[in-house]
Amino acid sequence: MTGTEHGMSPKAEQRLWMFQTMCVIRQFEDTLALAYFEGKLPPKIQPKLAFDIGAGPIPGEMHLSAGQEAAAAGACIHLRREDSVWGTHRAHHFAIAKGVDLERMAAEIFGKVTGLGRGKGGHMHLFDPAVNFACTGIVGAGIPQAVGAALAYRKLGNGAVALAEFGEGASNQGSFHEALNMAGLWKLPCVFVCQDNNYGISVNKASSTAVESIATRAAGYNMPGVRVPENDADQVFAAVGEAVARARAGHGPTLVEVKVDRLYGHFQGDPEPYRPKGEVEVLRKKDALKAYEARLKADGLLDDAGADEVRARAKSRVEAAIAFARQSEYPAAAEALQHVFVETTSA
Repeated sequence: MTGTEHGMSPKAEQRLWMFQTMCVIRQFEDTLALAYFEGKLPPKIQPKLAFDIGAGPIPGEMHLSAGQEAAAAGACIHLRREDSVWGTHRAHHFAIAKGVDLERMAAEIFGKVTGLGRGKGGHMHLFDPAVNFACTGIVGAGIPQAVGAALAYRKLGNGAVALAEFGEGASNQGSFHEALNMAGLWKLPCVFVCQDNNYGISVNKASSTAVESIATRAAGYNMPGVRVPENDADQVFAAVGEAVARARAGHGPTLVEVKVDRLYGHFQGDPEPYRPKGEVEVLRKKDALKAYEARLKADGLLDDAGADEVRARAKSRVEAAIAFARQSEYPAAAEALQHVFVETTSA
């Protein structure tokens, strides 16, 4: 079943919200793509090094989600504040779409004390309890966490839904199969959103995965499997909307597979020798964000001036968040020993 076979269609204001959200995500990722390389390249690094991953204002790895915006916007538009999202190492798009504080998120990525985790987690460990968002750097680790949250919601009877977002590579992990088996067995209110960008790090999907469509794996766990064949926010809206409604009604989980594009490397600094020559240029020419903008214009929901205003607002918001991050202080050295262990007291 594909997303186009669903009857749920977004209203005009919902389509505009998705476009606005996608623009913020793209602006944030493109801005980070440039900021990340500051201080990491010659001549500012150690002699004979071509790249220093630990240098600059953003140390460590950086996995960007440009090209995958539609999956996040089309999914999170259906979620309430009490619903939770459990992400992977490439999760900025879902964090933004779920409503994570952009300034504190940027500060965390820059390792500043004003960040979501006081600068200790970095971009792969973003936690915002205010909107129930969390992500992890371990491939597939967020999937069983989402199932745990869904089990809690079932016991509490609060009508909340847990959503796990991950890449197609994670569907080959044991955690994926164990978690979906449990969710299917207990009919938990959980939605699994698999984003197929065709690469597990540097390995092409065809070389690593026995099935062409990840959605077909849902049958083994007694849940619907829905494939969204195009990188399109409206199609994601339809597929995930039905899945969330099904979960809220007590009818159990759904696996939704979305075809997306990864416009950057697995990580910033990735030379990408595994990509066919010209592949990225082709992907950028058929950019899903530009295509969605064109469709909104064709449907009379947006004009050139309106689109320019949306992009200008996104740019202003992201610039303010990055400025906040740059101007914030680093954690004091003494904080290295704080917030590390849970302290309990006896009754």
